[in-house]
Amino acid sequence: MKESNSEMNISRREFLRKGIILGVGLGFSQLGEIAYVNPEYEEARYYKQLDNEKVNCQLCFRRCVVSEGKRGFCRNRENQGGKYYTLVYSRPCALQIDPVEKEPAFHVWPGHIMFCTATASCNNRCKFCQNWHLSQKSVEETYNYYLRPRDILMLAKEYGCNILSFTYSEPTVFYEYMYDIAKLAKEKGFLVMYHTNGLINKEPLLDLLQYMDSVTVDLKGFTEEFYQKVCSSSLQPVLKTLRNIRENGNHLEVVNLIVPTLNDDMGNIREMVIWIKDNLGSETPLHFSRFFPAYKLTGLSPTPVRTLEQAREIALEEGIEYVYIGNVPGHEANCTYCPKCGELLIGRIHFTVTELNVVEGKCKFCGHKIPGIWKDGLPRSHLDWQRTRPPYVVHPQVERL
Repeated sequence: MKESNSEMNISRREFLRKGIILGVGLGFSQLGEIAYVNPEYEEARYYKQLDNEKVNCQLCFRRCVVSEGKRGFCRNRENQGGKYYTLVYSRPCALQIDPVEKEPAFHVWPGHIMFCTATASCNNRCKFCQNWHLSQKSVEETYNYYLRPRDILMLAKEYGCNILSFTYSEPTVFYEYMYDIAKLAKEKGFLVMYHTNGLINKEPLLDLLQYMDSVTVDLKGFTEEFYQKVCSSSLQPVLKTLRNIRENGNHLEVVNLIVPTLNDDMGNIREMVIWIKDNLGSETPLHFSRFFPAYKLTGLSPTPVRTLEQAREIALEEGIEYVYIGNVPGHEANCTYCPKCGELLIGRIHFTVTELNVVEGKCKFCGHKIPGIWKDGLPRSHLDWQRTRPPYVVHPQVERL
């Protein structure tokens, strides 16, 4: 999961001061619609009522059976009197502007910026999580704001973002909020994407995909042992999700974070690559990302660059056409090359796009069709978005809950 820079634990006075300095303002008439309001809990979707006021969650593969007054594994859903409620609807804890390349979504509107939204918690327990301060916390432990779906769209428009992304923690655990934002966003002409661990059941996934243009999925390893010991979850539900996304026709990109000594066996990586080719297609973009010590795995070293290069070589040998190396700024495998003629299609230095040679979805040099969602030309501000955009996007006067 890509890393968030949205550390929200600052004082309200400091937040207001930063907001004034950055010049972010919506006007009091707009502000009045989103501030100083206490949200009501929203009833969750995809659950069954059982005897003795218990409920059976149907959202993710865990299918938690939850007694009255208790919460599911994700911490975000609570049984109140035999009804299941989401506790994070309209309660985002991370709001940020990022380049689309950070998703990563290398085949979607290169050089554009996206408005990112997340709430607390996750339905995984990954020991290497880069965003553990969000994903491994309950809603009571994060700095939350009250923003309804239409308020998210208003802020995205205010900051010039035509792309919405749900990311940082696990969007499945704020499904109702994401779904309602995505549905409204598509009505308003936004491009919508999300970054997920893939641990969602088929019915809610397919309902959501009708409002999603692109999905980035973390395939964290390729053995049940790795998923169980390192993530406290399971591989097979992720593979099912990947197939469902491909069959539904949404743009799909796959990320594999290579963690030294845990999932860096080249035999397993080859098996994974072959599975991707056979089930998702050779044109599916595949990102091998570099691990850096975090959360419960601070004793490990960063992934050697040579390990990432070996994984990429295997993927190319097995016929994957677009294979990237992530978290290694300046590496030539940050870039996109035409699988037919070999010419540079998209030049990148980390998250910055330096060159774009995809025209009407095809290679400018040989006309080969390139999978993805494309806009011709780079946006005017693609090289200076970091200078012109604030690091925090939450409006300075939005009330903290």
